[in-house]
Amino acid sequence: MYQHATIKDVAKQAGVSVTTVSRYLNGHYERMRPATRERIAKTIAALNYAPAASARRLRQDKTNLVGLLVGDIGNPFSSLLAKGVDDVLQPAGYDLLLMNTNNDKASEARALRRLASQQVDGIIVQPDSRAFAQYQAVIDGGCPLVVVDREVADQPLNVGRVTSPNRTACYDLGRYLVGQGYQNLLSVSAQFAEASGQLPRMAGLQAAADATGANYLNIPTTQGEDRAHLAAQLVKWVSSLKGKTVIISLMGPVLFDLLAIFKEQGWSFPQDVGLVSFDDWAWSRFVGEGIFLVKQDMEMMGNLAAKRLLEQIEAGKPGAATTFVPVSWVKAPSV
Repeated sequence: MYQHATIKDVAKQAGVSVTTVSRYLNGHYERMRPATRERIAKTIAALNYAPAASARRLRQDKTNLVGLLVGDIGNPFSSLLAKGVDDVLQPAGYDLLLMNTNNDKASEARALRRLASQQVDGIIVQPDSRAFAQYQAVIDGGCPLVVVDREVADQPLNVGRVTSPNRTACYDLGRYLVGQGYQNLLSVSAQFAEASGQLPRMAGLQAAADATGANYLNIPTTQGEDRAHLAAQLVKWVSSLKGKTVIISLMGPVLFDLLAIFKEQGWSFPQDVGLVSFDDWAWSRFVGEGIFLVKQDMEMMGNLAAKRLLEQIEAGKPGAATTFVPVSWVKAPSV
């Protein structure tokens, strides 16, 4: 696990005194053997050591490197996020170290350790963990941090965050759909990583249903799950619920499975079931008469995350507030 070590831990593991480690950190290598310097350097890297209050002051020069951790580089929206970050960092003279965590907490922890060893000037993370303990050592080490897109449950208020107003957006969406005559709101979520923007989306839809008297149900799916299982759940609920039903894909990749299921079942939208999807799939306008989309601007999210991080770097200390990127609707006849 990514832990915050002390100078005593470094000295003990390297087999030297605390004074020797302190001299190394301050660049006083006189009377220090090369083998000792190498051993201390390896120990510091292995333990991810940096003094909590003065880590950045210990660096004589900036590295002009920023780390970006994304959950799945194969997802087009992670790529757009990375482009948005790089578009801001490059003109500012920073290079980007892009790392893919495969939506895995252990991989993410290793990536954070790797970035610490590279002494990056700041980190932007699309989190995999719902617990901020995964990222606390970054803050303790004095390194600026911005959390982007997904939500971390116990993130401190003074830690930078750039995300969409997911709960509010889905509350408004739910009320709109009820106004279109839908009595049943049926969402489909996909659990790829522990952290997810889908949780507040579900909360928003539930609140809209409670406020309007509509029915709300979410069908969760997991990575690698057989599509036949999802199809069986959808058929069960669509056939048993009374009144008009709309199916809402809470993340873009789910839409592919839903379109395949619609085809297998012979369902048409909006004649049989309404259809809404998160994310801006430009090709969706050519499916039927077009699919109603809830659009997140991932490039803008990356732009703003990079700007918030640069502000921290220039200030010489961590600390920022939450920035919300507006969500827009691309209306289409699928509802």
